[in-house]
Amino acid sequence: MPVRDAARVVQLDIQGMTCASCVRRVERKLGALEGVHATVNLPLETARVLVPPTVDDQQLIDRVAAAGYAARLHEAAERSEEQDSPGARLVPRLTVAAILTVPVFAFSMLPGLEFPNWGWWAAALALPAATWASWPFHRAAAIAARHGSSTMDTLVSLGVIAAYAFSLGQLIADPALTADPSMGSGTLYFEVAAVVATFLLLGRFLEARAKARAGSALKALLDLGAKDAALLEDGVEYRIPADELAPGDFFVVRPGEKIAADGVVREGSSAVDASLITGESLPVEVGPGDRVTGATVNASGRLVVEASRVGSETTLAAMARLVSEAQASKAPIARLADRISGVFVPVVLAIAVIAFGSWLLTGGGIDAATTAAVSVLVIACPCALGLATPVGLLAGSGRGAQLGILIRGPQVLEDTRHVDALVLDKTGTVTTGRLSVDAVDPVPGWDASEVLTLAGAVESASEHPVAQAIVAAACAGAAGASLPAVDGFRAVPGGGVVGLVGGKSVVVGRASWLRENGIDVPGSLRDVFRRREESGATAVWIAVDGDAAGAVSLRDTVKPGSAAAVERIKALGLRPVLLTGDNPAVAARVAAEVGIAPSDVFAGVSPEGKVEAVRRLQAEGATVAMAGDGVNDAAALAQADLGIAMGSGTDVAREAADLTVMGDDLGQVALAIELSRATLRTIKTNLFWAFAYNTVGIPVAALGLLNPMIGGAAMAASSLLVVANSLRLTRFAR
Repeated sequence: MPVRDAARVVQLDIQGMTCASCVRRVERKLGALEGVHATVNLPLETARVLVPPTVDDQQLIDRVAAAGYAARLHEAAERSEEQDSPGARLVPRLTVAAILTVPVFAFSMLPGLEFPNWGWWAAALALPAATWASWPFHRAAAIAARHGSSTMDTLVSLGVIAAYAFSLGQLIADPALTADPSMGSGTLYFEVAAVVATFLLLGRFLEARAKARAGSALKALLDLGAKDAALLEDGVEYRIPADELAPGDFFVVRPGEKIAADGVVREGSSAVDASLITGESLPVEVGPGDRVTGATVNASGRLVVEASRVGSETTLAAMARLVSEAQASKAPIARLADRISGVFVPVVLAIAVIAFGSWLLTGGGIDAATTAAVSVLVIACPCALGLATPVGLLAGSGRGAQLGILIRGPQVLEDTRHVDALVLDKTGTVTTGRLSVDAVDPVPGWDASEVLTLAGAVESASEHPVAQAIVAAACAGAAGASLPAVDGFRAVPGGGVVGLVGGKSVVVGRASWLRENGIDVPGSLRDVFRRREESGATAVWIAVDGDAAGAVSLRDTVKPGSAAAVERIKALGLRPVLLTGDNPAVAARVAAEVGIAPSDVFAGVSPEGKVEAVRRLQAEGATVAMAGDGVNDAAALAQADLGIAMGSGTDVAREAADLTVMGDDLGQVALAIELSRATLRTIKTNLFWAFAYNTVGIPVAALGLLNPMIGGAAMAASSLLVVANSLRLTRFAR
């Protein structure tokens, strides 16, 4: 058997990665072990490693350490949201740098605030910003240098050190340089070191905060399971933690309780709300011998269930694994600045060295040579590059928040550019997820409103979703009048309800149950009934005093704006696809109502099936966005190239998604894509101008035609341009 066939999968948490070059370095180090294949995910800061039996976990951790990063085995269930948060670690450094930068910048750029020997104060205040606050950049640059490579952190570190060291050298060489404020000082650049450190720390913090919650979907998903169970032994019930159940145990589930494990019903009948798992809008009727799924809710009767799959083997746990695997399989998206850094940084360093040597060789002197080299590093210091993404994202996400749209991070924007197919979950996304009465078909001799009133009266004593929809329609038809009282109410799980209304025996339920009780249904109405169900409706019969009186049809209604939203989605160049756990008839009706082609409908799919449907579209070459709102959508949202959660849905869906729209209007999905694309265009423009500034400024600095102070001012100007361009997003309209 090949080694790969016997391989196991190891999940590692990795700390210290900052850009795409870090990812490549870790993958190369791990891949150097024989038989090991690693996929590193930068946003999640994890590595999924395929390991042969000949390699142990400690070897993997040691290899990552040799690359300059910290690694540990990943334990999703024990990992807290704030533990080792990169964003939290940056807050003290960012705070210190920001506080100290304000006076340093004021002294240096506003002559009216200068006082005798202000340079020494600037040196003292800028020192913590250039050293301790900038330590993450210095450390990353040192690690890269130790492995013979460079990143954007290299330029940040060198730029900060060069600006501070050159300024301090000038101040030491000429202590009187700032003794007289009226003389000014054009050779001190402490503010450059402080401002660069502060802006870049801000960018890193915003990036870390956007990634911080990427892995919390698993915890949210697992929290949905039942916490305890009523174990049944020898007719006596004991409450025990749900994770202590064993296969073969019998446990009791009362109305309103969650089912603690996957199993088989042994006693009782009930309606089970399985929408958490299947997305079906209707409860599922279960009885002895039927299978039930953990975390679903028992809606009515008492059940005794024999556990078959418990703990990590349940359907809910399997869904958690699906989310985890789908997230880990996403290729890390390297930002443009990181991709270019592989060439840009070495070129800048070479230009600085060449400029220094050239000035010395041509007799320009050490001062001229140093000034030229520092000017190159200062003007090349990627402040605008560092701001391009986070400030654009900040402006775009801020405007998005005003419009009810949450953008998880910059990689999301990259995805929206390439998306060409949008998969829409039906229940709760395209439809309301709530049943409503669609039609009342009376038997000749009966009036539709009378049939509905009698049905509503007897159903008013039931809590079943079908009953609630009928009662709501009957109350609306009664124009404010109260429904008749019901006596002798009785519910038969899996069949229907019976009660006395105004002295008449009224039965509401399934056709098969009515026939079992000797109630015949006219043939003409049976045909109407069949057509209703074939069109995707749920229909129930009403009988009065032993004779059929009519039927009521109910549907999960399409949201008012869904059809217009689908047209808008098509206008964006996206192919809308409908995905649902409901039956094909329901799916076909909804697709026809909103304008989705029959060939783009996937019906009757499980959570695993939804993931497979997304993978199938991806295998056909589509870049897939997925919009959904349920727990059963979480794995598919994570698998999609772009996950969009409806904010009216579950926490799990929101955590697994890349974009969240806070309302339940499908039109917001189209708006979210439009805003994301506009934000991406702004960031691309920012990066263009940032690089254009460097392209022009670096040669000028190398030729000695640019004083470092002017270089610092030009760097600040480029940053302002980036900010001003980003602020245009605050005027983005619907």
